[in-house]
Amino acid sequence: GSNVLIMSSDIKIKPKTAVEKSKTPSSLQCSPEPAVKPQPKPSDKLNPKTIDPFGAYSRPPSAFAAIYAKGGIPCRLVHGSVKHRLQWECLPETVPFDPLLVTLAEGLRETKHPYTFVSKEGFKELLMVEGATEKAVPLLPRLVPVLKAALAHSDDEVFGRGLDALVQLSAVVGLSLNDHLKHLLTNLSRRLMDKKFREKITVALQKLEQYGGKVSLTTCLFCNLHI
Repeated sequence: GSNVLIMSSDIKIKPKTAVEKSKTPSSLQCSPEPAVKPQPKPSDKLNPKTIDPFGAYSRPPSAFAAIYAKGGIPCRLVHGSVKHRLQWECLPETVPFDPLLVTLAEGLRETKHPYTFVSKEGFKELLMVEGATEKAVPLLPRLVPVLKAALAHSDDEVFGRGLDALVQLSAVVGLSLNDHLKHLLTNLSRRLMDKKFREKITVALQKLEQYGGKVSLTTCLFCNLHI
């Protein structure tokens, strides 16, 4: 009699166990979260408590910030007691200029730390490597529009970084930059009206003429800007 009871209980238990197991995956897939998320309150948009303080990191403001957040920039800021510096994950000489140099140039328009330092210093240091001229010249058609955007930026510090980068690029590519300088005339002319930039722009144009030669478009820039 006990054997029958055991067997009957087994028969009853096994189907329940199978049912419970079959229910488990479906219960995980149908979590209560989807049922709650589609019903936000209209006031949630105005409630500071609903704002994700880390939301800016998931939606970077620029291509540079997005690549940096994903680890696509092979250098990082190292805080020093006196000044900051960059630490490269590999030798800068081994890093392909395309697209890194263009990406760093895009980062010049950043206004937040550490993007401002990394983009400015990274652009400068990459242009200092051996063979930089041969690597940078083919990228000029893509670099000049990016630098133009930095020179057109309303932020004074962004403009300053763009101007420094332009001079650094000119020192490396020399005459090859002459045909592209005309695209930067308008932005330089507009900033020249600001007294605090007049001297800086004048010095920059002198250096552009030095690196580009006496017949460079910098001569035309001086004439048009009435310097």
